[in-house]
Amino acid sequence: MAGSLTLLVTSPRTPAGVLTRDAWRALDTADLVLAADADHPTPAAIAGSGVAVEISDPSSMPLLGRSLAEAAADRHVVWIVSPDGDPGLTDALAAELTRAADPAPVEMLVGSWDLPGARLADAVNVMDVLRSPGGCPWDAKQTHESLAKYLLEEAHETVEAIDNGDRDHLREELGDVLLQVLFHARVAADDPDDPWDIDDVAGGLVDKLLRRHPHVFGDGDASTPEEVEASWEQIKAAEKADRAESATPLLEGIPRSLSTLLIADKVLARRERSGLTELPDDKTDADNSGADLGDRLLALVAEGRRTGVDADAALRDAVRRLASA
Repeated sequence: MAGSLTLLVTSPRTPAGVLTRDAWRALDTADLVLAADADHPTPAAIAGSGVAVEISDPSSMPLLGRSLAEAAADRHVVWIVSPDGDPGLTDALAAELTRAADPAPVEMLVGSWDLPGARLADAVNVMDVLRSPGGCPWDAKQTHESLAKYLLEEAHETVEAIDNGDRDHLREELGDVLLQVLFHARVAADDPDDPWDIDDVAGGLVDKLLRRHPHVFGDGDASTPEEVEASWEQIKAAEKADRAESATPLLEGIPRSLSTLLIADKVLARRERSGLTELPDDKTDADNSGADLGDRLLALVAEGRRTGVDADAALRDAVRRLASA
């Protein structure tokens, strides 16, 4: 009887029992199903479904290649490829099969694929290793407070990459921002009194996006960017109604560490949404140079809003041009 060898490749980021119909058919019709680790989720899930899985030692790829080639000479064999891809196995199999007078056919069968965002799970796992015993001592000692400066720095570097139009740099910097999110979430998971983790962060974000996009996920009727922004602010205000009322509501929720030009832009936007489109007429006396300069800067930010120019970005660009002149 002619045999065959199927190398079943599965994604370690997909639930172990989620396999394609072709994968289950190959497993059900195989004479022999082999794997390197019976305790790994994928072989364990396959065995739990009623398919007998035997364990073969993967410590020597030449020996494993020979064993698989010999087993597949007269049987239909499925090898469940390990999460690391069993490096060296294909070369070992090629060496064995080329020596055979009538080599068994070998098929690579993909049993499951990564879902979009699956690599995020890898990032979470790496962060967990770094913060766990035996990981990185520097990472293990960090706190929210010690990491705060890095979050701010990475955010600024991301904006710089955007300004420079460097897409490769932008991708790298977004990864650095993501690292800070993962880092803070992992630090929070270690809190003995109020632990929460990255799933809580992601869950809170999903809930917020659903609430604040009723025109997409509910019965809202916002159809323009301006209507969406106004709806967002109304929902946000309602969510925070139970918080202590600020003495300066136009500044409520705006981080003090934000660029002052961006703060001015946000305050002006909030005034505009409440129907106040003009700045107050009570300008500061000209002899108070600092306050007068502030009024003029605020007026320039307002002018930028009217003409569609981001004052903060415009000033950054002007400084860069000056520095390179």
